[in-house]
Amino acid sequence: MWLLLAVGLFLGILVLELLRFTRIMTNIPCPLPIPLIGNAYLFLGLTPAEACQRMADLAEKFGDTFGLFMGPRFSVMLFHPADVEQVLSSTRLLDKAHEYSFLGRWLNEGLLVSSGRKWHRRRKIITPAFHFRILDAYVEIFDRQSRRLVRELRRQQQDEGQEEFPLGEAMHLCTLDAICETAMGVSIDAQTNADSEYVQAVKTISMVLHKRMFNIFYRFDLTYMLTPLARAEKKALNVLHQFTEKIIVQRREELIKGGGQETAEADVDVGAKRKMAFLDILLQSTIDEKPLTNLDIREEVDTFMFEGHDTTSSALMFFFYNIATHPEAQKKCFDEIRSVVGDDKATPVTYELLNKLHYVDLCVKETLRLYPSVPLLGRKVLEDCEINGKLIPAGTNIGISPLYIGRREDLFSEPNAFKPERFDVVTSAEKLNPYAYIPFSAGPRNCIGQKFAMLEIKAIVANVLRHYDVSFVGDTSEPPVLIAELILRTKDPLMFKLKQRAY
Repeated sequence: MWLLLAVGLFLGILVLELLRFTRIMTNIPCPLPIPLIGNAYLFLGLTPAEACQRMADLAEKFGDTFGLFMGPRFSVMLFHPADVEQVLSSTRLLDKAHEYSFLGRWLNEGLLVSSGRKWHRRRKIITPAFHFRILDAYVEIFDRQSRRLVRELRRQQQDEGQEEFPLGEAMHLCTLDAICETAMGVSIDAQTNADSEYVQAVKTISMVLHKRMFNIFYRFDLTYMLTPLARAEKKALNVLHQFTEKIIVQRREELIKGGGQETAEADVDVGAKRKMAFLDILLQSTIDEKPLTNLDIREEVDTFMFEGHDTTSSALMFFFYNIATHPEAQKKCFDEIRSVVGDDKATPVTYELLNKLHYVDLCVKETLRLYPSVPLLGRKVLEDCEINGKLIPAGTNIGISPLYIGRREDLFSEPNAFKPERFDVVTSAEKLNPYAYIPFSAGPRNCIGQKFAMLEIKAIVANVLRHYDVSFVGDTSEPPVLIAELILRTKDPLMFKLKQRAY
């Protein structure tokens, strides 16, 4: 009796699943799904690099629009700029996809993952933190930390005899130092103390997020919470949250003692003197005439930390790969930097000088077209909607890939070639679709810190190229194998040689 009921229930579930698959697939093409696991079987056992290639193969087979059933969840991939515009410009499709929930334990409901009224209010109070006057002060930090990067590279060359460098790791530590100082006003000395508890905790969280993206066993909280990975995440989060909370409490007390007035500089026991940081702006902000709580502030500071270091270090790694494999572009970048900043290597880069680096800017933009730091953007459909004639059911995740869209032959001439001049609005004949180039997303939920990121990238590039000629160590006949997770990476570290410039 019980066996018959169980079999009947199982068959009933299969029938409902098949009806659901059939209803959706009549409107949106999909690989053949299997009841209960959907299309997850297509990704089982694949490495992250293989999973990235599998997604490219599916796009090649099904075209601009196709669906994927990942267990009970349905996702639609949209690869045409007209569809992308409909999604990113909409005020009805502002909620982030399910995968962003993996960030919840770290970021809680910060700007990246929040929605509705909370997101709108936070966006409004955070926007002034990226005013050009604030960014001008941040550039001094970018300059100082990138100079530390140059010194550390020289030390490794001279003291340790190192000849080849995994610049991705060096950039990661440099951007981590820069983001900590701009976000919280404290120095963690990541570049000289890479084994510190805080730096290791950041690496652990990044590793956890990457694994949860593609391993189906880790995607479900019920099974994930039983794994050693979940315990490692919890330990790392304790370190990160306690550090941030300590700085918030200390800085709030300083403001109270100072009558709520910001001083130009302040001493804290965990760092050196610093100017007004992102944290200070949040401490002086109000919503409905009430100050933000410590938790409110922590989730925004942590969000700033997450969004502002891995994305930038990824962009820098691919930038140096591009100019190292295109020496003529590197020479033009160096010549421009030298003409703008001068021959004295001690001259600090400034906001004004960085804005004059036109060709460097073109190279950064072309790098982000070929290798966008965030290779996949996601939205969640809360109610049935239509996108250019395609019916999207409620509960669907929408996936948009700046990586694949940026390499479409019908949108970019020689899409796999590094051609910075295509972004020169004065000389280029290419008509660029604004929704074909979206490394910072677009619409209401575009990246609030894109000017911050561009200034940081150019500051680091300027100081590295003033001191070093960069060459790539490896096979240049084939492009690097990519891993498209939350942040774009390469399967193997990219290695470089650095030759000191004499002038």
